[in-house]
Amino acid sequence: MFFFGALIAATSARACDLCGCYTPQLDTMSATPTHQWWNGFYGAIAEQFTHFGTLQFEGNEVANPTGQYLNSSITQFVAGYTINDRFAVQLNVPFIYREFKRPEGFRIDRGTESGLGDITLLLKGVAFRYSSARERDFNVSGKNPVAIEHEPDFTLSILFLAGLKVPTGDTSRIKEEFHEIEIPGAPESGIHGHDLTLGTGSYDGIFGGELALRYKKFFADQTLLFTLRGDGAHDYDFANDLSWDGGPGYYFVRQRDTILGLQFLISGEHKDVDRFRGNPAGDTGITSLFLGPRIVASRGHWSAEVDVDLPVLIDNTALQAVPDYRLRGAISYHF
Repeated sequence: MFFFGALIAATSARACDLCGCYTPQLDTMSATPTHQWWNGFYGAIAEQFTHFGTLQFEGNEVANPTGQYLNSSITQFVAGYTINDRFAVQLNVPFIYREFKRPEGFRIDRGTESGLGDITLLLKGVAFRYSSARERDFNVSGKNPVAIEHEPDFTLSILFLAGLKVPTGDTSRIKEEFHEIEIPGAPESGIHGHDLTLGTGSYDGIFGGELALRYKKFFADQTLLFTLRGDGAHDYDFANDLSWDGGPGYYFVRQRDTILGLQFLISGEHKDVDRFRGNPAGDTGITSLFLGPRIVASRGHWSAEVDVDLPVLIDNTALQAVPDYRLRGAISYHF
């Protein structure tokens, strides 16, 4: 069934700027079940850019007299293989670039951090699927009529995802936690080593699922993903993370080889506080909710998506620099 592609619609952990695992939305690649495209390799390049320019203390915006900010760019290189119409495996290799400005005592610290992030290996599968009966037309031109099969009007899929994130990203920025000292009268920073690190130093489990449905040109999906963190580096343990992503949409064009759709996207995350030297790191807990549009499109073997995420709710602990907006885009190709 070509709707196995809905499995890959999940954009795992997008709400988390540290992990941000991407999975291509390959279900837009064909509107006809006669295209048996699922067996084989696929690749993608995805970008997630987040601007953190607002300071919040316990969920309330506060002044930012030093103009501190963090620009975070995560570029992911994705390679996957669809084994059959139920299972696929995927490798995500992220490259991270971060630019920041923050107060450090009575001076201003500017800098960048870049390099390889934590690599993730994912297994994806279909737990349940249903589709209404396909319709048939007959091409009566010529001597022998030929049956032409059309896609079902209604489809429903329940999908699962499991994976392992390995600590390939540099964790040296976390060592800053050992040296942080508050100087009386100096402006406080909302950007710390745990915000700039390229990796967690931990082996993490990734578990999730997705509900995806379509009726004619209307569609909707909802993804839920849980990241179970292991023991981190330098006595710093990142908290478990729960993220979600999805919403209703409509395909303006849904033809044999071309698709164009618009989705109203709701995404967010909940993360408890991290722990440093066995004690809670008070400035690390967050619950966020984003809204925005997503455009999905495909032509032949190519598939692409672009979305804009704007925060409507951010509840954080202590003082943190929080997102002002997030931009995401990707392009994928199925061989």
